[in-house]
Amino acid sequence: MSRLTRLIPVMAGASLLFASCQDNGTKEQSTTTVSDTAMVKPAPQPIAITDVPASPEYKDAQLAIGNVTATPQGDSVKVSFTFNVKNYELMSQTADASGKQCNNSDKGQHIHFILDNAPYAALYEPKHDVVLAKGGEHYLMAFLSRSYHESVKSKGAALLYHFKIDDKGKLQKMEDPKTPMVFYSRPKGDYIGKANTDNVLFDFYVWNTTLSPDGYKVKADIKADGVDTTIMVTEWKSHFLKNLPMGKPGITLTLVDKDGKKVDGPNTEVTRQFNLAADEPMK
Repeated sequence: MSRLTRLIPVMAGASLLFASCQDNGTKEQSTTTVSDTAMVKPAPQPIAITDVPASPEYKDAQLAIGNVTATPQGDSVKVSFTFNVKNYELMSQTADASGKQCNNSDKGQHIHFILDNAPYAALYEPKHDVVLAKGGEHYLMAFLSRSYHESVKSKGAALLYHFKIDDKGKLQKMEDPKTPMVFYSRPKGDYIGKANTDNVLFDFYVWNTTLSPDGYKVKADIKADGVDTTIMVTEWKSHFLKNLPMGKPGITLTLVDKDGKKVDGPNTEVTRQFNLAADEPMK
């Protein structure tokens, strides 16, 4: 179960004042003074969180790292990745996509490529190139995604690749981290129109841990046009966010321990903004 805490702003309208005056009973005049009356906006609905209806599970789907090469380019390095995918069809529409009622990629199923917890690149073919500066340490999280961007959470459907680029541009694979981590996935980018904004997929990937009410949890702090909401997620599964106001909401994910304290280590907190609009153009 998820716990939802909401802070809703209180709004007030201006008052209306009537005044009249009379001149010695022989001549009667009346004046009415009306103060500026502000339009009272209705209080925003609280943000709601609901479970995503059951999706195809792909229990046998597998994602593994293939080849990783580094090619120096002056002060930077082009790093090329290939991936091995089994029992999962990239560029195919997920079977229940038409009835999911959320944002869906017309290009089909894909890989989410998340480097250093930055916004992911969607890979419709199992390969990708990035250009990185020399002398840096990096964490690559990659996992299989349904066409509507929901992660496949079965064992073997994701990988973490820890590496560094030395000062000479050489790539060195580093030890696999043992500490718990959380990687942000959705919401991401632009959502336009009722079909895309009614149900906004909320999804992330945890690594080296599980979530539970008395163990590790993911705290999601949502800021959206004055509607500040905190969600404490105690079970790792996908959700829909509803009643998000149009604009530029932001979400901060924090991995916390059983006492609600932020977990030390890399990739335990990340903040992302995204855009919601009722129609074009996006403002």
